[in-house]
Amino acid sequence: MASATRGSKLSTRSLSSPKPASGSGEDEGLETIVSEDEDREYSPLSYDIMTYPVDFTLEVLVGKLGKNPPDIQIPDFQREFVWSQAQASKLIESFLLGLPVPPIFLFTDASNVQMVVDGQQRLKSIAYYFEGYFGPENQGRRPVFRLTGLNQRSPYNEMTYADLEAKDLIAFRKLNDSVLRAFVIKQLNPADHTSVFHIFERLNTGGTFLTGQEIRNCVYEGRFNDLLRELNGLPDWRELFGRGTEDKRMRDVELILRFFALAHASKNYKKPMKDFLSDFMSAQRKPTSQVLEGFRREFSETASAVRRHLGPKPFHLRAGLNAAAFDAVAVAFSRGLKSIPPDIKERYDHLKKDAKFQERITSGTTDEASVSERLGKAAEVLFG
Repeated sequence: MASATRGSKLSTRSLSSPKPASGSGEDEGLETIVSEDEDREYSPLSYDIMTYPVDFTLEVLVGKLGKNPPDIQIPDFQREFVWSQAQASKLIESFLLGLPVPPIFLFTDASNVQMVVDGQQRLKSIAYYFEGYFGPENQGRRPVFRLTGLNQRSPYNEMTYADLEAKDLIAFRKLNDSVLRAFVIKQLNPADHTSVFHIFERLNTGGTFLTGQEIRNCVYEGRFNDLLRELNGLPDWRELFGRGTEDKRMRDVELILRFFALAHASKNYKKPMKDFLSDFMSAQRKPTSQVLEGFRREFSETASAVRRHLGPKPFHLRAGLNAAAFDAVAVAFSRGLKSIPPDIKERYDHLKKDAKFQERITSGTTDEASVSERLGKAAEVLFG
């Protein structure tokens, strides 16, 4: 059975995350704004987090993963299962030989469901071996999971889980009772789940910096996340964004999320923008069909109206799309769809020349005052 030790508190000051390398292409298609870059690299001062180790037997882990609904959930990661059968086989052999295996990390939510933030390849490999078939279904087919890539003289070479039970009951029981340590994390304060974003960011970036939306795509999977990706393909939006192909780093998807968050929760906005967006996305993980359809209609009609009245690429003010100009104007349009002035194009040209608006879309763009003032200025000039 699983065993736990006394919990300890963790401060994110002790964790470090890599920064994006210059010229990484992350901002391709977007205007570079210093304050936006700083917001993405923002690290929280501290969290009150309880973390404690739990030693799960493999038999218990597989049982938790196999429940409906599962006690341990593996999010819809951007990277699917990528291990080869030889890699997964060597993991299973490590348990059989008693070799150390790196721990996994689980984040516990308010309902005590544990979400995997690091270790999905290990967990899926174990579950597949116990099931007897390797990898997810591919056109209804799954190869039998035999331990491959081992030393030819290994007693476990080419053995399935069923073979172990039939031919080596001692090894079979040893595997079932083998322990995989998990570090269970629970956020105590503040009363939100933003720490899971930062934990995932630090544990899963490795040598490649993940953008905020790539991480949210992993952490906050669900119907709202699916909707964001669906809306990202709208022809009107692609023309506004300025590129027909979707951004590989999901910065275009993040702009759609930014629109929804500011359109519906701007009164609650607090810096940094990336945590504000994560909070909003977390709150929308289980929307009703009615709410989801409202979101779909709202963005579709807004993108269509902006494209129709302002033309393609209206937010490319210098070099690339200006995210701050986009959020202010798009939110204003969404609130004024029923009464768009006939001279809206001239009004937008006037707004772009407004000194105060220029300041709020080029510096300090994620400050509370800047967000509030540019949203207000856009609404006043465009629809006042």
